[in-house]
Amino acid sequence: MKIFIVTGSLLMALTVLVGAFGAHSLKNSLSMESIKVFEKGVQYQAYHSLGLVIIGLLGFNFPHHLLLLPGLLFIFGIILFSGSLYILVLSNIKWFGIVTPLGGISFVLGWIFLSWIIFHN
Repeated sequence: MKIFIVTGSLLMALTVLVGAFGAHSLKNSLSMESIKVFEKGVQYQAYHSLGLVIIGLLGFNFPHHLLLLPGLLFIFGIILFSGSLYILVLSNIKWFGIVTPLGGISFVLGWIFLSWIIFHN
């Protein structure tokens, strides 16, 4: 599915930019703990951006409609998990931390559904 290959590639490019921003612009203004939280967001964004590319490539061998759910769960996970960590660190609005686990759940469900699809097709 081309859309997931394109989306994953663009999100990976964004990952590099966000990671560079964090490494160069935030290192002197944030605590080490906040830097680690920011880096965790970048790390999981990278993993799941590559996961989207993989889902897109799997679209050459599996029905597209089956891959839609895991792909969307990865996108929602990136927005909710990584996005909430970025906002939490940059704004210091602590309640954004309650959104992060929803993104983690999206990631887990995406991988579970993907494995189910591969196993049963």
